[in-house]
Amino acid sequence: MDIKFAHRLSYKQARLTVLVGFVLGTLLSLIQIWIDYASEDASINREIRSLLEISHNPASRIAYNIDAELAQELTLGLLHSPAIIHAQLIDNNGTVLADVDRPRKESSYRPISDFLFGANRQFEDRLYLTHMPTESLGVLRLDVDTYAFGSRFLHRAEITLLNGFARSLILTAILLGLFYVMLTQPLVRIIRELSTRHPRGTQQTHLDCPAGHEHDEIGVLVNVANQQFENMETQIQQRRQAEDRLTEYLGQLENIVSARTTELKTINQRLSHSNEELEAAKMTALGMAQARAAFLANMSHEIRTPLNGLLGMIALSLDSPLNAEQRQQLSIAHDSGKVLVELLNDILDLSKFDAGQLELESIPFDLGALVEDTANLLSQNAAPSVELTCLIEPQFPAQVLGDPTRVRQIVSNLLSNALKFTRFGRVDVRLRVQNGGVRIEVCDTGIGIAQDAQVKIFQPFTQAGAGITRQFGGTGLGLALTRNLCEAMHGRLSISSETGFGSQFTADLPLPAHTPAARQIPLAGEVVVITSASSGLAELLSTVLPSWGLTLSCYTIDDDLSGINPDLLITDCPECLFRLRPGITAPILLVTAYGSFMPNEEVAALAPLQQQARPLSRTALYQILQRNLRPDSELVLDLAQLETAPVAHRARILLVEDNPVNQLVAKGMLGKLGCEVIVAAHGGEALKRLEEQNFNMVLMDCNMPVMDGYEASRQIRRSGRWPELPIVALTANALSEERERCRAAGMNDYLAKPFRREELKALLDLWVPTTTSL
Repeated sequence: MDIKFAHRLSYKQARLTVLVGFVLGTLLSLIQIWIDYASEDASINREIRSLLEISHNPASRIAYNIDAELAQELTLGLLHSPAIIHAQLIDNNGTVLADVDRPRKESSYRPISDFLFGANRQFEDRLYLTHMPTESLGVLRLDVDTYAFGSRFLHRAEITLLNGFARSLILTAILLGLFYVMLTQPLVRIIRELSTRHPRGTQQTHLDCPAGHEHDEIGVLVNVANQQFENMETQIQQRRQAEDRLTEYLGQLENIVSARTTELKTINQRLSHSNEELEAAKMTALGMAQARAAFLANMSHEIRTPLNGLLGMIALSLDSPLNAEQRQQLSIAHDSGKVLVELLNDILDLSKFDAGQLELESIPFDLGALVEDTANLLSQNAAPSVELTCLIEPQFPAQVLGDPTRVRQIVSNLLSNALKFTRFGRVDVRLRVQNGGVRIEVCDTGIGIAQDAQVKIFQPFTQAGAGITRQFGGTGLGLALTRNLCEAMHGRLSISSETGFGSQFTADLPLPAHTPAARQIPLAGEVVVITSASSGLAELLSTVLPSWGLTLSCYTIDDDLSGINPDLLITDCPECLFRLRPGITAPILLVTAYGSFMPNEEVAALAPLQQQARPLSRTALYQILQRNLRPDSELVLDLAQLETAPVAHRARILLVEDNPVNQLVAKGMLGKLGCEVIVAAHGGEALKRLEEQNFNMVLMDCNMPVMDGYEASRQIRRSGRWPELPIVALTANALSEERERCRAAGMNDYLAKPFRREELKALLDLWVPTTTSL
């Protein structure tokens, strides 16, 4: 077995050694050349100075005698030096006595010499006599060509480098021979012996150690190889014995395999039958899932259609003249309908979670206003003795990025849960920034939750106990949906509760700030609040009013209030107002529970008195303070109202709807938005109306007799006559696949029933151009 020369250890070892020696030799040669260079550079100046010293006295006498002929001979004599290319002798009057030069010698090495020593150097010697050293007789100037010295230096450097290379080559040859004899030759001999042996040979003789290598690494290698040969021989004998035993076992195994094969055939037949049963069960499960989806879609449609008519008619009735009692009753009915819609949405959302179809938006919205609006809507569910408060830190961003609909569900579910199980005390909604996101805390003083029940309350259709359902009602969907929504937003929902001491639910949501906190116009004045020390109203006012520039003083009902004369009095105790009014003339703000306003005659007796239901929002509080503390605020508010007056849409809308109640609801809402509405009962009639008149937008119901909204939309798009006409789907099916089905049919947008006038106005703002306000 031959090894290539470049692969031999002797070559690699010599190459490495020579490389190190070559680098070191080169470095030493370069150091020697550098020293020689410095010496040569100094010798140039030294030799020229010596030449000037020799020529000094003759040149001085020539300059003294002003002998041009001798000056010429002296300068020509200086040119005999190979380094001098120009000589000039000048007397003390500036007269040139002699000026001689000769061309410099050219060579291919001159650029290197000029780079190292410079092209030429100039020297001057002031001439004077020994007995008159202060009297200058003239100047002797010499131009020196450094190449005479540089060529000498380069020649020596060349010899030094060549010697170094020669030494390296000789060292390489010597090391190659030594390494080959001492290392490669014995190793090659061992390799050849190993390569000639048959791996399955019966006689594994020992390797002979090369002479002179018994105690070095090669000798150790030979000993280890011999030991391995002995081990291999032992293993071969053991394997032969094992092969004999395996041959016996194989005979036995053939019998066992034959018996097992028959058994496996029987098992395979059973498995095949089981697979058929599993496939049938799978098809049954898929059918049930499809039936469930169809049931949810039909349920959504059938419930939302009458809900749309119910809520739409109530909303239209609320816009008509009503007395206070009628307006309150209709408002409660409208809010109850909204709660029913939210319950329906919870059920559908849970089905979306199961199917993995929930989609989240990421748009800017005012989370503080959303929390206050939700709390205001749910305040009707609070017990009269429960104080509901929204506590939002003043530095909270004006807008955050996220899904406002899903965040409203989280707040609504947590707050509804707290109000349901609290009969006395407080329910607080706290909102603040936390680690780049937001933290929503809902704290109550209700019945609390036992430690062992805190895990299962997040399971669908499950509450803390059977008695809870009987006493307080509810489906057990709210907390399960809330936890799923928090996790879908990559947030976290946690609970801290103790039986009899209330509960605290904390939702940490990664909603980044989009717009910083709005800065209100500073107010001035003194505000006095009279409430209990543990009141949420006192905590709210002490947080908000100082940031608006107001001075706040807090008192309890039992304090001595004589002598106080604030600019505004705020209290949640109506009983103490008759005692306070004779001594206080300032306006009074009474904060009451939902639906607990004082009668008109009592309000007139305590005038000026304003009433505001809990929870007290920041916007409503600021407007009340502005009206009472800034006399010119009415003018400012009126101007603002004029600037933000609703914009009417001078638009003609084609409403395609088969339900008469929904027709009335949509016509009423669109009429209040300034639109002209033409009604079609089905898709075929809608196509006929489009042929007869021009429309700005089509509101298309999806499920109708004769021709449904999907087919009507497809025919409108296929005709090509109305390519820019916006078509908005009106459907009671709120599942996500319905939206995609509408878009596939050619519709531009989607509005789920029941819808509000604000949602309808948003669609008009998006798809229909507006004109000036009416």
